[in-house]
Amino acid sequence: MKQLKALLLAVTLTFSSVLMASTNPESPSTETSKITLKIERFLENPTFDVDHEMTANVTLTLNKNNELVVLSVDSADEKMESYIKNRLNYRKVSGSYETLTGEFIVPVRFKVQE
Repeated sequence: MKQLKALLLAVTLTFSSVLMASTNPESPSTETSKITLKIERFLENPTFDVDHEMTANVTLTLNKNNELVVLSVDSADEKMESYIKNRLNYRKVSGSYETLTGEFIVPVRFKVQE
């Protein structure tokens, strides 16, 4: 009887752990992908010379007027930081983004134009 209980417990744990492991990651929400595309358009054609690949993590939030508010730009390049702040800060985005509350981080990368 003890072996049967132990076997049943082992099967239950194995089955539950298989169910918990998701092989398909959650797809990003449509609101997230829409706002990412808008940010990409806002940052097109930088006004400074991009001579090497530059990256930054931009922490943003949306205010009640659907305006982007740049909280911080984590970048080693000051020109890039200034450019991102000038292009994104208080930029109005059309649409409804009710689920995008709080802060979110957007990775930004500028590549060398060939």
